[in-house]
Amino acid sequence: MKVVITAGGTGGHIFPALAILNKIKEKEKDSEFLYIGTTDRMEAKLVPERKIPYFGIPMEGLNRKNIFKNFRVIKKYVAAVKLAKEEIKKFNPDIVIGVGGYISAPVLYAAAKLGYKTMIHEQNSIPGISNKFLSRYVDKVLVSFEDSKEYFPKHKTVYTGNPRSEEIQNIRPISKSELGLSKDKKLVLIVMGSLGSMTMTEKLKKMITSFVNQSYEVLLITGENYFKEYQSLTIPKNVKILPFYKDLIKVMKVTDIMVTRSGASTIAEITSIALPSIMVPSPYVSNNHQMKNALSLEKVGACSILTEDNFNEENLKKEIDNLLTDREKYDKMKKALLKLAKPNSATLIYEEAKKLVRDET
Repeated sequence: MKVVITAGGTGGHIFPALAILNKIKEKEKDSEFLYIGTTDRMEAKLVPERKIPYFGIPMEGLNRKNIFKNFRVIKKYVAAVKLAKEEIKKFNPDIVIGVGGYISAPVLYAAAKLGYKTMIHEQNSIPGISNKFLSRYVDKVLVSFEDSKEYFPKHKTVYTGNPRSEEIQNIRPISKSELGLSKDKKLVLIVMGSLGSMTMTEKLKKMITSFVNQSYEVLLITGENYFKEYQSLTIPKNVKILPFYKDLIKVMKVTDIMVTRSGASTIAEITSIALPSIMVPSPYVSNNHQMKNALSLEKVGACSILTEDNFNEENLKKEIDNLLTDREKYDKMKKALLKLAKPNSATLIYEEAKKLVRDET
């Protein structure tokens, strides 16, 4: 199978795209790939590092605060569609798959207009602007949450789950000693998105020293842009701070509680490994989709939610202590997470792509 795959901006789009790519490669070893992303976001570095053929197109998202800046965005979009058409025709794929981020809009639109088979995957419970727009043009829409089907045309929408769910099953956990952590203490992992968060950094800096003398250990992964903010602080012995960790799933598999944003990939990961979490939805994303993602878990007892406004030392410690001391609540949360898991999601997505390529839909 020859596949163009496009996704960009954050790990929430990029890692599911790579999970799909890896599953296709596993099923059809002779497959060829072209990854189309932006020129200046995470994927521009992360994808070529994995020796995947890559083509970057300048693109940016709509500006909701200053609509006049969107004239520039529209100009870039038109240019991106033209560039995408040229690259797609050169590569001549069997299928073009979009996995989110604003780069997917011009690429999938270009592919659809050229008559190629097209498919998009929506990670969030509430779809973004790009995928709503693209759903009119593509052949198939795949969703991570069953409730998301109502936002797309029924005849072309399939619930598959998030492909990260399947990919992480075979990843081996890290040894805590490799991170300088105790094997005998509970571990609380704090990660506020793949890029980190300025607002949450300011809050965490004020409370990090208060973890001293707690019975558990804390591993805080700050994001590379915010690591230096902690250098002047006195860090308790039971707290470890890292700027980034490449194989975060390995750490999650030895974690007892995760304090995290509620992006779609994070939800796919914690449901897959049944990791009880305290979710702090980002209020800065479009359509408030992180809160809606978290609420979809909370309503079935699969997470706790702590809003950013209420995120402080007292409330966080209370939530952590509640989960670590109430074994019944902790076990119920794990069971609820397992019920939401879709452990064969990447395989389901591969099968949908194969059917589309073979005109079996």
